[in-house]
Amino acid sequence: MELTHFNNSGKARMVDVTAKDETKREAVAEGRITMKPSTLEMVKQGAMGKGDVLGVAQVAGVMGAKKTWEIIPMCHPLLLTGVNLEFAIDDGTSAIEIKAAVKTTGKTGVEMEALTAVSVAALTIYDMCKAVDKGMTIEYIRLRTKSGGKSGDFIREDK
Repeated sequence: MELTHFNNSGKARMVDVTAKDETKREAVAEGRITMKPSTLEMVKQGAMGKGDVLGVAQVAGVMGAKKTWEIIPMCHPLLLTGVNLEFAIDDGTSAIEIKAAVKTTGKTGVEMEALTAVSVAALTIYDMCKAVDKGMTIEYIRLRTKSGGKSGDFIREDK
């Protein structure tokens, strides 16, 4: 397999997608943030001093997806046609599961945008809760699925 983000001299480059066809593309990423049960309870009750944690994380995740090209050097600026974040509370592991689905019709995929959305949402939760729990852990951020483009579909097999 060829690494596409390097030129013939081994220097970093943005991949030229000029000749690629525009196709419908979608990527879903996931991750989670674990915390103390008391912190999770505060999130659920809306008792965090900075406001609605998941509401703010929702907006932050969407903004992260839209600005991925500004923070990941070789990403193309994309016209995203949809970004959706979902949160699930897991009381058993004292965690918030985060899932982001990103869509576009374009010449390059949206895997990085989905991964960035999850990352930014998790970081926002951390920021909003750190006053009561600095020991939170952000983990398992990964691509779940991707579709469209020349490389075809990807579906993660493991949980």
